[in-house]
Amino acid sequence: MDDSYDSEITNGAASASRSHRRISLWKDVPLQEWEDWHWQLRNRIYTVDQLRQVIRLTPAEEAGVSRTQGRLVMAIPPYWASLMDPEDPNCPIRKQAVPVEEEFSIGPHDMRDPCGEDGDMPVHGLVHRYPDRVLFLVTEQCAMYCRHCTRRRLVGTNHGLMNDYEPTFQYLREHEEVRDVLISGGDPLMMTDVRLDGILTELKKIPHLEFIRIGSRTPVTMPQRVTEEFCAVLKKHKPIWMSLHFCHPKEVSPRLKVAMDRLADSGVPLGSQTVLLKGVNDSPEVMKKLMHELLKVRVRPYYIYQCDPAQGISHFRTSVEAGIKIIEALRGHTTGYAVPTFVIDGPGGGGKIPIGPNYVISYKDGVMTLRNFRGETYTYYEPGSGELVSVSEQISSNGNGNGFHHVPDFVP
Repeated sequence: MDDSYDSEITNGAASASRSHRRISLWKDVPLQEWEDWHWQLRNRIYTVDQLRQVIRLTPAEEAGVSRTQGRLVMAIPPYWASLMDPEDPNCPIRKQAVPVEEEFSIGPHDMRDPCGEDGDMPVHGLVHRYPDRVLFLVTEQCAMYCRHCTRRRLVGTNHGLMNDYEPTFQYLREHEEVRDVLISGGDPLMMTDVRLDGILTELKKIPHLEFIRIGSRTPVTMPQRVTEEFCAVLKKHKPIWMSLHFCHPKEVSPRLKVAMDRLADSGVPLGSQTVLLKGVNDSPEVMKKLMHELLKVRVRPYYIYQCDPAQGISHFRTSVEAGIKIIEALRGHTTGYAVPTFVIDGPGGGGKIPIGPNYVISYKDGVMTLRNFRGETYTYYEPGSGELVSVSEQISSNGNGNGFHHVPDFVP
């Protein structure tokens, strides 16, 4: 390991190390083991008894954890657990990881496959909905099973996604209209570097593929996975873009910053996709803080998703108005780089539909009345929407005898 990164990781892990040593499960774990992502996977929290040693469980959490068999399983990496508040059930880190009883209430409009992916799979594990891009699901496994997961029908179990990728590669070879591949799952970073290298190698052989992305939550829930060896694989196949999943500013820890620096320094463009979650990030103040923290670690905010109507996550869903108010609190009030696009994934397979505040007050005959972020109104005239006056006529009428003339750009 590079000495500078070794020092950064040691410093970045210091606070997490102090946190994990307050937890009886890991109080004697050396930092070297804690920093091994394989150790993190092997020591994930799966049971109520383990979880009791980390947090003080509420009755709703007790019931939720006890009933996860046959539903979306619980698996919490020690790193993520070290960020949880042991006493506060409203801790945003804890709410995303610990099952609660509400998960077993199914609403009337909840859907097993809210994004309609299964109906757009010409090949098992490959979703082809948009004209020039596809979603390539390579695994069902994740480092942590987020309680708001929209793909909970697939993850944590074996649906054969890893059995044979060749049909997908063949489909892509035959469909030259596809130029963009998003590798997702589950989480691709749950695979070994060798297996991921093999997938990228095959995709890079297809000449019409111009843009390859990896969608992952693992660098956030288990940043130890971002190793030098993994970054070497990404460099080998550059450019590879990464879409990461952040939901709260507390996720941007010193240890997380080290992982983001390593990816960014490897030439990987980083974007964030955030799900709007009730009680986690549904306030403008929290969301603005998250966007600022992301920019500080070189991650560009990309999307805020309205929480999908997946079965068992209704307790996370907010009103659409909550998302619109967040965008309104960002646009004009902070840098444009910190303003993502708010979208609803059309239930049943409609794709991403952008939703935002209405800044158009009226629009008729080429004349548009707009409001800005302060609520002030402005009028914009399209070409041809008023009486045009030639420049020479304006100079003649506005001449002041000294050679200087005011010429308005347009006279309505």
